[in-house]
Amino acid sequence: MMMRQLLDAAIAARENAYAPYSAYRVGAALLTEKGKIYTGCNMENASYSATLCAERSAFSAAVSAGERRFVAIAVAGGKGEAADEMAPPCGVCHQVMAEFCDPDTFEIILGDETKVKTFTLKELFPLSFGAEELK
Repeated sequence: MMMRQLLDAAIAARENAYAPYSAYRVGAALLTEKGKIYTGCNMENASYSATLCAERSAFSAAVSAGERRFVAIAVAGGKGEAADEMAPPCGVCHQVMAEFCDPDTFEIILGDETKVKTFTLKELFPLSFGAEELK
């Protein structure tokens, strides 16, 4: 049930996406260990490198509110009006997830109104760079 609720929150967040250049709109909903949901959407920029992904937008909102422990994130995206594609996180978003999440238990939920696929962070990002490499 929580997976569907999280995906529905990502689909709703997608409505606020600002994607005038690519028309690829993405929403994300991040679940904390405490059960709170933070949402984010992609926000494009004419310089492209200043574009913010939906996933990092959700993490930024959560971390700004003092959250540090996360259980799952749902991501919904696609071109145009419908969230009708699997929209896996980019490499930069994977790296942000690796900073805060347990790779073996953190779930990444991808889907739309009709289909859902779930992965662990480790499945999508098996060789991450993290704090251990800096010790």
